[in-house]
Amino acid sequence: MKTRDVFAYSFSAIKLRKLRAGLTTLGVIIGIAAIVALLSITQGLQNTITMQLEKGLATDTLIVTPGRGAFGASMRGGFGGGDSSFKLLINDTQTINELSSDIESSMAALQRAIYLKSNDGMLTVNVIGVDFAQYANVYSSIFVAENGTINLNPDNETVVIGNRLTDPWRNGTSRFNVNDTVEIIWTNATARPPKNETYTGHITAVLKEIGGFSIGGPSDSGIYIPISQAQNFFGTDECDTIIVKLKRSDKATIDNVTKKIDDYYSNEVSVTSSTAVLNTLSSVFSIIQLFLAGIAAISLLVAGIGIMNIMIVSLIERTREIGILKALGMKSRTVLLIFLGESVIIGLIGAVVGIVSGWGLANVVAIVFRGEGIIIAGTGGMTITPVLTPTVLVGALAFGIGVSVIFALYPAWRASKLKPVEALRYE
Repeated sequence: MKTRDVFAYSFSAIKLRKLRAGLTTLGVIIGIAAIVALLSITQGLQNTITMQLEKGLATDTLIVTPGRGAFGASMRGGFGGGDSSFKLLINDTQTINELSSDIESSMAALQRAIYLKSNDGMLTVNVIGVDFAQYANVYSSIFVAENGTINLNPDNETVVIGNRLTDPWRNGTSRFNVNDTVEIIWTNATARPPKNETYTGHITAVLKEIGGFSIGGPSDSGIYIPISQAQNFFGTDECDTIIVKLKRSDKATIDNVTKKIDDYYSNEVSVTSSTAVLNTLSSVFSIIQLFLAGIAAISLLVAGIGIMNIMIVSLIERTREIGILKALGMKSRTVLLIFLGESVIIGLIGAVVGIVSGWGLANVVAIVFRGEGIIIAGTGGMTITPVLTPTVLVGALAFGIGVSVIFALYPAWRASKLKPVEALRYE
């Protein structure tokens, strides 16, 4: 019997039992739709976060922070220290510059949480003291003014603010703009009793909207002052971060400079590369995708059990039919292929409809998220665009058909082993 005839017979058998076949197919649809929706949303979320991270990262930089495991202590323009009592100093940049010929330059960043006061009220933000010229060189694509001018040799009263500070609550209320005078208030907890230190700054520029996470680089919610002013105001020569700009961004250069910095500071610092951050992010999302796919696959396995059940019931109902076919000369292999053909058709229809349904569900969820305006780490609204990769598409199709065939093997095998005489006598 030709393959075309086998599938034609299988399809005819399915049409005779439309309701039962439809309910069986529905189980496959639900399982595949869940897998496609979850993986599409996860892939879209990964792409969105990766894109936003890349805006705040420079691939040819290393971030040096005091203490081990200090990475990620802050996502708003700087890093916090680890458990170690070791401190980085601002003039450590000179030492780091001499460690390797692969280092182009390095700069310190001093960060504190402060109150920013204006005529409209007070706002809690992070202030970062940096060398404006070096900062603009390292982050040349994002440390750019939308309004005003960034003076690379600023006065001590110069203040540059992130784009979001002009409208912190995204309600159209303008809080801080170019040429505004603001008071920066810092609570000096080292004094006894603690007291508020204040100085007046002049906003000379508002940065263009970055829209990404910031790890060492500029952010939409940061405020920037000259590092010399930060030293005087906070009364310290310590820094939270040293940003090292490399001449090349290849792995060998990154590993070489990282080792030299670690060795020099006797592993008292953490050295993080931007590429390592992105690689770690990709690994985490891969694990999440595998976990979510496993959860969704459970529903598909339940559908597979349903397919086995319906095939066994179909076998019982069609025992005499099988007996007649075998009595007329149909081979056991052909009977086996007919039952497997039914499972392939059910799996194929379920997988195709499930993929379309899952893709539609993923887009509906993305629209709902967009409407809610998801905000992460002060980056503003984050838009998730689901991504259906060829791997997910082909995998979902193969998985749907594969599960259907696997769970149909036993009923198909039983049908092929029926003896014509016993089948004809079956009531």
